[in-house]
Amino acid sequence: MKIAVLLSAGRHPVSGAAVLPRMEAQAIRLAAGLGEAIGLHAGPDAAAVREALGLGLARIEHVAIPEGGDPVPALIARLAALAPDLVLAGRRGQGGAESGIVPYALADALDLLLIPDVIAVTSGDGAGTLTLDQSLGRGALRRVSLRGPVLATVHPDAPPPLAYAYGRARRGSIDGLGSAPTLTAGPDMAVEERPYRRRPKLVKGAPTGGSAAERLKAATGESGSAAKGRLLVEPDPEEAAREILAYLRQIGVLAASSGASSDASTPTP
Repeated sequence: MKIAVLLSAGRHPVSGAAVLPRMEAQAIRLAAGLGEAIGLHAGPDAAAVREALGLGLARIEHVAIPEGGDPVPALIARLAALAPDLVLAGRRGQGGAESGIVPYALADALDLLLIPDVIAVTSGDGAGTLTLDQSLGRGALRRVSLRGPVLATVHPDAPPPLAYAYGRARRGSIDGLGSAPTLTAGPDMAVEERPYRRRPKLVKGAPTGGSAAERLKAATGESGSAAKGRLLVEPDPEEAAREILAYLRQIGVLAASSGASSDASTPTP
């Protein structure tokens, strides 16, 4: 069975150092249980994905593309030549654009079935048959049995990566395939960076109609049961106690008082 694991150059969220994304390291572990797999990386250099050799890959193929170039055409051309039975990828990159559309673009161009959020892959009884466990969220799983080729993205709940082995990393190799032909740079998108600003929370049960004053009262809590009380600013303890007791009786927490005993602050002669 031919297995290819797509690798990307990630960035550590704190230090900014080049690292292998965790979900791609988890994909290597899934591939290790099925047989020998190769890594495939398209980028300016392969230094960021060298860590994958110590995590279970014996060989990485590197397709050189210019900085800022679109890796999808290079990956399409190489996967078409390899014709793997299973392609594993992370759900998205780490520290970059993180669009998550690369696996979908590859599956569309190569006419591959895409199974997202996979947490386990096993080889079936028949030749080329695969059994994949797909996460549906909240602990629910769906088992899919099919025959390759198939492209699967790895869910974060997949088994953790294998332990890094220095000797295995030394024995592994990175094969440069040269520059990809007829590659064009990716679209130059204007990105505006702004400081984070808290968004106002939506008030549940706020009226959709009515005047602006009514909607403002609903948003600030000045309507409904809160508007029926009195606002006391630095009241006396006795006055505050009377208001609290009156409110508790109003909402039914305390039984209604009878007769003159409702005024608890009045002294008894």
